[in-house]
Amino acid sequence: MPVLGWLAGFSVADMMADYDHWVAFGLLTFIGSKVIFLALREKGGEVQANDPTRGASLVMLSVATSIDALAVGFSFAMLGVRVWGPSAVIGLVSGAVTVIGMEVGSRLGARFGRRMEILGGLLLIAIGIKILLQHIG
Repeated sequence: MPVLGWLAGFSVADMMADYDHWVAFGLLTFIGSKVIFLALREKGGEVQANDPTRGASLVMLSVATSIDALAVGFSFAMLGVRVWGPSAVIGLVSGAVTVIGMEVGSRLGARFGRRMEILGGLLLIAIGIKILLQHIG
């Protein structure tokens, strides 16, 4: 996303800055609500499996949580900064944190089940609200 932002930064940075926070808020709220809904919905007495690491949910979460990286890429373009080194660092750190988060989430999910799914959904919504408030406030 920083590379895409850097490439687009020369032409659409001002246009995108006006609504990027709304896109992030909408996507995170949608995914968080979906996670909570699926966690609360039961089928045959058991909680249905919800795997946000697959399909459209993965794509939407990736886009929603990467919009800030896109904005960083825009900033790099405006400042004339080379994008490749910082993008590699962003990618490595994001990848490491994702692996750690998935491992911790798997363990907490196995132990606390549906409550952790609900908490995860609420956290996604909270992140969306935080992004929105930072940009409009």
